Parts: sequence; C-alpha cells; structure tokens
Amino acid sequence: MPKKQPLRMCVACREMKEKQDLLRVVKTKEGKVFVDQTFKANGRGTYICKCKECVQKAQKSKALQRAFKQNVGQEIYEEIGRLILANEQ
Repeated sequence: MPKKQPLRMCVACREMKEKQDLLRVVKTKEGKVFVDQTFKANGRGTYICKCKECVQKAQKSKALQRAFKQNVGQEIYEEIGRLILANEQ
C-alpha cells in the first residue's frame, strides 16, 4: 500500500495540495522569515503554491503577513518568484 502524502493549504488560493507541490515559508522564534526548501526548519510554517498567480495574490492580500502576524519583506516574495522560475526550467 503506497504511503499517504500529507496535504497542506496554500495561504493564497486556500486549496489543499500535497506537501511537495508547495513551497514552505517559515518564521523563527527570533522573527526571521525565510523560504524553507528542506521542509524541516524549526518555526511557524506556512505554505504557498509554486505558481506566479498565488505569489501575486498572497502579496496583494498580505496573506503571509497575516499568517506570521508581522511584516514580510519584498525580498521573500522575490525569492519565492526565483524558486518558481527555477522549478519551471
């Protein structure tokens, strides 16, 4: 019997998807926000789809700011965009 894949919700489109189909963004206890490519970093994690539309929607609706209850810098959205472009190629 194949192993069941865990589902997570995208903060932008609110769709449930398999964990490996999403990007994880983490906020540490110190308040540092970064993209976790290992899916194992300690801290509060949230997930976002690997598509430009969801990144733009999350940025416009301030979904990451609400999830972390703090401001999230433009560099996080730029890093997510770079990772999405790298995955498409």
